[in-house]
Amino acid sequence: MSDSLAGRVALVTGGARGIGAAIVRALWERGASIVVADNGTEIDGRGEDPNLANEFASGFDDRVIAFTENLAQAGAPRHAVELAAGSFGGLDILVNNAAIIRDAFAFKAHLEDFEDVLENNVTAAFEAIRSATVLMRDQVKSARGGDRYRWGRIVNIVSTAGFYGNYGQSAYASSKAALFGLTRVVAHDMARSGVTVNAVAPFGATRVTESIHPQNDAQRAYKKQALAIDAAFVGRFVAFLASDEAQSISGQLFCVRDAEVMLFSQPRPIARFALDANASHDDLSREVQKLAAAFTPLETDLEAFSHAGVS
Repeated sequence: MSDSLAGRVALVTGGARGIGAAIVRALWERGASIVVADNGTEIDGRGEDPNLANEFASGFDDRVIAFTENLAQAGAPRHAVELAAGSFGGLDILVNNAAIIRDAFAFKAHLEDFEDVLENNVTAAFEAIRSATVLMRDQVKSARGGDRYRWGRIVNIVSTAGFYGNYGQSAYASSKAALFGLTRVVAHDMARSGVTVNAVAPFGATRVTESIHPQNDAQRAYKKQALAIDAAFVGRFVAFLASDEAQSISGQLFCVRDAEVMLFSQPRPIARFALDANASHDDLSREVQKLAAAFTPLETDLEAFSHAGVS
């Protein structure tokens, strides 16, 4: 399509299927070299099939190579970063897309499952970020790509489940909310280096979408619509965030649904009151009730986005 990312090197985790594969293709079409990190696990993080990433990478030219270690294992994210640098001379774009789900109502969930989801979805992403940002800071000093390094990009793939919530997704939603918190912090940490850090909540036909068990008609409508959305739109937007034109965009939360791109607000005070030290319980109750009109509805992300998107 173009050579707008020529010379850049990307690492895409969970890159051999679904959203990740669409991101890899979009980056490759624009000239980037890419490490596809995917150990071929099932959606719940159990089992491995290293042939998946190898076969996917073989469908491209020599600018795409596979990394098949389990990123949840200590050291694996660093090894993936080292592979990118050793194979292509650096690392400019990190996309943390790999995720697993183990859904259960909170009162039936197992602590081990909760911890495994956070380890896969958050800790592994942080390990990749930690290794990548060390390298990117060195690239700033060496002016990689020009007089001033402007290629550094980190994109964390999150989920609306992390902000709306959904039945039985305490582990998955917690991990995606945490990943957005990490996005904001690293955006601050890397601001002086000119490395941008953003989050994208995608909609599209993926294994995660297929695994949804609708609880009502609105959720059934959401699943039907989401399974009809081409993940290529997400890939295209992530490639934009990696481009020169997105240099000034950092710390933001986007959502991509079909051809529709949404910029999400972020939690900030929207109402407040103050009481003096002698205020009674009734005084407190009365003031809190005044805020009720501004309360956030208790709706799931599936219900909130069950209406048709832009096509």
